[in-house]
Amino acid sequence: MTNKPTKRPVNGVLLLDKPEGLSSNTALQKARRLFRAEKAGHTGVLDPLATGLLPVCFGEATKFAQYLIDADKAYTATLKLGEASSTGDAEGEIIATARADISLSEFQTACQALTGDIRQVPPMFSALKHEGKPLYEYARKGIVIERKARDITIYSIDITEFDAPKAVIDVRCSKGTYIRTLSEDIAKHIGTFAHLTALRRTETAGFTITQSHTLEALAELDEAERDALLLPCDVLVQHFPKLELNDYAVTMLKHGQRPQFTEDISAEQPIRVYSRDGSFIGLVEYQKEIGRLKALRLMNTADK
Repeated sequence: MTNKPTKRPVNGVLLLDKPEGLSSNTALQKARRLFRAEKAGHTGVLDPLATGLLPVCFGEATKFAQYLIDADKAYTATLKLGEASSTGDAEGEIIATARADISLSEFQTACQALTGDIRQVPPMFSALKHEGKPLYEYARKGIVIERKARDITIYSIDITEFDAPKAVIDVRCSKGTYIRTLSEDIAKHIGTFAHLTALRRTETAGFTITQSHTLEALAELDEAERDALLLPCDVLVQHFPKLELNDYAVTMLKHGQRPQFTEDISAEQPIRVYSRDGSFIGLVEYQKEIGRLKALRLMNTADK
C-alpha cells in the first residue's frame, strides 16, 4: 500500500497548458497532486477537446479566482467546413453535410459579419445549467432545452490559414463566448456547416500561452523549482485600481472593521489593497457615501 503524499499549504497561481482529452477538473487535480496543494480551483473551464491556457489557483488564490472568469479571452480555432457535428466539435458524430468549396473571400465576409457586438445562443453541449443540471447531460439523452441568446463581443477574427475545407482563425472575444457556436455561425452565414477540429486558448486576462507550463514539464521538476513557477495571488486582480494603506487601516480591515477613507477613487469596482511594505492584503469596496472601506476578500489574516 502506497502512502499518500502529505498535502501542504500552497498559495499562488499556476498557468497550466491543458492537454487535449482531459477535462479541466482532471487537469486541475493532476496539478494539485504535483504541488501537494491542500486547496485548488480553476478560473473557468475548457472543453476536454480544447488545449491551452488554464490558470489554476492554489490556496489563498482561490478567493480571487472569480474575478478572472469575467476576463476577455483569445483562441486559435481550426474549422472543418461543410460538415456539422452533433457536438459542434470533433468529439461528436457528423450529422449533416453541405458544400465545402468555400472561397477565401466568402469566408472573410462571414468572419467580418460575426465581428463586433453580437448575440449568441449557447450550445446544448455546454456546462451551462438548466434546473441544476448541465445542458450536456440533457444533450446526451437527446433532449433539447431552449436557450436564450446572450450578448457577447467578438473583438477580432484573424484568418491565419485557409485551404477549404480547413480554416484556422485567431479569435479575441469577451467572456461567455462559445467558439464552437461561432464557427457554426460563420458557416451559416456562407450557407454551409462547420465544426471545430481543434481549439487552443492562447490568452486570458493578460496572461499568454507562452507563460504556461505542461503537466509533463512540471513533473520533471523538483518541488522548489515547481514552486518558483507560481505567480502571486494578486495577479488575478491586476485590472483593479490599487491602494496602499497604513498599518492601522490594515489592522481594522483584518478585524472586520471599516477604516475611514476620503481620497478620490472609483467606487464602481473592487480596489486591491496593499500594506506599506508591499504585501497584498486583499480586495475592498469603497463605500463613498459614508467614506469607508469595506473588506470583500482578504488574504488569510492569521498573524504569522
